[in-house]
Amino acid sequence: MKASAVGKICVEAKRAYLAGFVDGDGCIMATIERHSEKKFGFRVRVEIKITQKENRVLKDLARELKVGCVSSNRAGTEYTTHDWIIRDKNHAKYILEYIQPYSRLKKNQITIALKILKRAIITKQDLLKNAYLADTLSRFNVRSKNRRKNFVTMIKTHVSSND
Repeated sequence: MKASAVGKICVEAKRAYLAGFVDGDGCIMATIERHSEKKFGFRVRVEIKITQKENRVLKDLARELKVGCVSSNRAGTEYTTHDWIIRDKNHAKYILEYIQPYSRLKKNQITIALKILKRAIITKQDLLKNAYLADTLSRFNVRSKNRRKNFVTMIKTHVSSND
């Protein structure tokens, strides 16, 4: 056995723990947002969010992995839940690749989100492919089924055919 085997097992356990956490209490979403600095006026945003009643574990994970931020949600005057939100493209890609081999419930979402994150938007067709993937990803999320937008249609109506 190599001297670093203990450290490797520890890292594997952390990856599996985080994958289980995302599978159980996490959400992987993708949206297309208007962005004036982008070539076609839109950008793809993949977001990972984990919600918990207690914020200690979320803060520990955010600090340890050095990604995302933890925010608190209020109902009236009391904090009811806390979210660890990862929006940065490189951070989201890192976390999804970190947990991908260990995820059970969100394997398909992770695969779709990574396709979005890895595609360079050079042509309008690239943007439309990512919008289609964002639509596909939103179908997995129970909360967004009734209020989700059709991103492909949104882009087609706002991007000139001359682009």
